[in-house]
Amino acid sequence: MAMAPRALALLLPLVLILLSPAPTPTLGGCPSACRCSFAMLQCLEPNGITSIPPLALQESENVTEIYIENQTGLENITEVDLIFYRELKNLTVTFCKLRFISAYAFQNNLKLQYVNLASNSLEHISWKVFHFLPLLNLVLRDNPLICSCELYWLKQWQERGDLDNQMLSCLSDGEKISLFNLMIENCSLPEVKITASQDKILEGGNLTFVCEVEGSPTLTVRWQTEALHSHFFTKLQESRDSALELVLYLTNVSSKDNLHNLTCEAENQAGPGERMVQLDIEFPVRIIFLNNAVPQHHWCFPFAVDGNPEPNITWLYNGKKLNETRYIYTQPIVDSGDGSEKHGCLFLDKPTHVNNGNYTLIVENKLGRDEATALGFFMHNPFDNFEGVIPYVVGQSPTNKSDMDVTENPESRMYLVYVAVGLGVFACKLLLIMVLVVYKCGHHSKFGIHRSSVLGKEDDLAVSLRFMNFGTSPPSSDEDSGLSSFVENPQYFCSIIKDKDMCVQHIKRQDIVLKWELGEGAFGKVYLAECANLSPDNDKMLVAIKTLKDANESTRQDFQREAELLTVLQHQHIVRFYGVCTDGEPLAMVFEYMRHGDLNRFLRAHGPDAHILDESKMPPLGELTLPQMLHIAAQIASGMVYLASLHFVHRDLATRNCLVGEGLVVKIGDFGMSRDIYSTDYYRVGGRTMLPIRWMPPESIMYRKFTTESDIWSFGVVLWEIFTYGKQPWYQLSNSEAIECITQGRELERPRTCPKEVYLLMQGCWQREPQQRMVMKDIHSRLLALVKNPPVYLDILG
Repeated sequence: MAMAPRALALLLPLVLILLSPAPTPTLGGCPSACRCSFAMLQCLEPNGITSIPPLALQESENVTEIYIENQTGLENITEVDLIFYRELKNLTVTFCKLRFISAYAFQNNLKLQYVNLASNSLEHISWKVFHFLPLLNLVLRDNPLICSCELYWLKQWQERGDLDNQMLSCLSDGEKISLFNLMIENCSLPEVKITASQDKILEGGNLTFVCEVEGSPTLTVRWQTEALHSHFFTKLQESRDSALELVLYLTNVSSKDNLHNLTCEAENQAGPGERMVQLDIEFPVRIIFLNNAVPQHHWCFPFAVDGNPEPNITWLYNGKKLNETRYIYTQPIVDSGDGSEKHGCLFLDKPTHVNNGNYTLIVENKLGRDEATALGFFMHNPFDNFEGVIPYVVGQSPTNKSDMDVTENPESRMYLVYVAVGLGVFACKLLLIMVLVVYKCGHHSKFGIHRSSVLGKEDDLAVSLRFMNFGTSPPSSDEDSGLSSFVENPQYFCSIIKDKDMCVQHIKRQDIVLKWELGEGAFGKVYLAECANLSPDNDKMLVAIKTLKDANESTRQDFQREAELLTVLQHQHIVRFYGVCTDGEPLAMVFEYMRHGDLNRFLRAHGPDAHILDESKMPPLGELTLPQMLHIAAQIASGMVYLASLHFVHRDLATRNCLVGEGLVVKIGDFGMSRDIYSTDYYRVGGRTMLPIRWMPPESIMYRKFTTESDIWSFGVVLWEIFTYGKQPWYQLSNSEAIECITQGRELERPRTCPKEVYLLMQGCWQREPQQRMVMKDIHSRLLALVKNPPVYLDILG
């Protein structure tokens, strides 16, 4: 008996070990039986592991392929084995003793496309393991599968040809049966049917929905109610024909649920099933908000309304009905999400002080009416306090005559005539002398803009472009220049582009006055200038002038083709092209001036590191917020949708090639300076070719194939730039290392300021197969929805 306590003491630790829960896998290095490279894990040495190796986090997050074979100790894949392999795309586990795979084994591997589980000991495998994965290939041959309802989904795949001619079979009472010939009794997918108490209901009423489900074996059924605002409860019951019914009762229904998609889900061993119904709740129209006018491409009164039936919208201006025209119009913002809430803008194209005033929005439907008023102030009256108005003493009428009547004297009239003639002759002589001096100075000096002069005072920088010949030769004629298409008068030259007569505006050189140099590229220099007669609304306006340095025959033809192309590209988020100046040298293009420069510098100047960068010299607007970054991204997407509609491939979309103007207006445009200013963003190939490889998809890097889909990849990188405040993609890698990462399928990490919804858009742009990438129009729609309702994002790393 004395041995009993001693034996109990020895057994106690063993019992504690057996009862303790399984620990989370300990992260470590590469096992000795395996080989670990940057993107691949291979375990080929027999019987070296008993589970999938949990590598250190910084190593596992780069792995895209796992290959394991001949591991007889590997029997299970649990829900935690692959938790850190988030980039995994290919998984091979063959010639092992694999018996069990958890239904949630791949819940963190949402990029998994190829799974090979051949030659294992799998007897059962549920549809839940794979149903949410974007699988392209699944290999399950040579497994002792047992015939049961759990294989119903696999039989369907086999019949559809989704298993690449694998002749799968299962065992029933020791007999091998092909899945093609398998007859499974009492096994069917859930069939879901929804019936409603009525099609539509007034706000505050009650609704009943019956979800009737049939199928075998045992079913589970549920309503998706997470997003409902109305009060509800459910009740489970059996119908007369043994179908399962889950009744959903909505009480005091809320208008917030109008047009909400209500879904009933069911599942069993055979697979899932669901049905959806849309709520139709009628309620009086109401205005959610109406804001004062804000400058966008046009001035905009943003508003949002909600109501069912759909409301009728009208406007008042200072109490009187506002008639909409092509210059004043209402435009809705399309939203693909649930709900009846509608957003839009009352747009005003180039309003003046005449349009200042109160704008009243009136919305009506059969159940109610609502209105709200906002202020539009577009500019000061330019005629207020005008200097030409003759002042008069307060209290004295300007029409009153003086106390002494003035009588006209003929002699005094003649005296005034003599004085006027004398002054005229003197003015003519003075003007002639000035013309001679200017001609003499201009004849003996060559025109050149030096760095010292362009950085002087603004008044001293007003150099007329008509002298800009870079030498003493006179401006060349059209025949000499080889540009026969350029016509001096009228002010356009024309060409047929895409079956349309497109005319490029010709701008007179004397209308252009240079201010200072903005930059220089391989083609020539870019200047800030003042240009007259461009717009009937403005006497003079600031523009950017792109000059052509080397005007040989080839570059002149390129110049003409580029001008014709730019004339076609007319969009609110493409930098506006005004025309060309060809009377004399150098040839010049005239563009819209975007005050804040390129987007990359703007992002860096308004990011967390602005204080340590040179860009901090820019006027501080504070660090960009999430809504502002979404607004920037949506504008670039809008421009890219337009380019895609013309089948125009940009080839070099990046934040360095976007420009920022007043009011955070962003436009796509490149003056050709970026290859010099951002030389580290380009990779030199074959001597002269410069490629932006960090923005390019695999097919463009490997085969020089550029398409609309390659622009979509680049847009994903632009999103990444925006949410990193202008960082260079793969900044920690050399060009050759970046090429390796991109071609191997590795993706840029999610920026710390980036919401999940935006990172999913990036990943949609970075699909390896071009045809699987998101469409630009869908990307733009999702960004507009995020602009309207920015996601709540907490930077837990901050």
